[in-house]
Amino acid sequence: MKPFRLAPVLFFLLGAHEVHAHAIILRSSPSPEQRIAGEEITIEVRFNSRIDAERSSLKLFKSDGSVVSLPLLDFAPDALKAKARGLAPGAYRLHWQTLSPDGHITQGDIPFVMSR
Repeated sequence: MKPFRLAPVLFFLLGAHEVHAHAIILRSSPSPEQRIAGEEITIEVRFNSRIDAERSSLKLFKSDGSVVSLPLLDFAPDALKAKARGLAPGAYRLHWQTLSPDGHITQGDIPFVMSR
């Protein structure tokens, strides 16, 4: 194969890969497996990149099996924030889903426990 024909192939294999920046959690409140006293919680999930908050969501899976979509508060370019009130003691799971700048949807769960 002649060198000029090989160049496009090498460019594709070595340098033409698109970089993706999926949203990854840097920190969260509650943190995974955290025990929290009380009936109310302030939720914040901070990511390593900008997110599209309008296409993102937080859902709370309660200990009784019900699911509540939490309204987002205080829009930040890299965080989802909400409040949950009237929580009974028990195990909960916070489900987050967000759209990152690369167009990919990322999601995950943060389990935590409410106690009195």
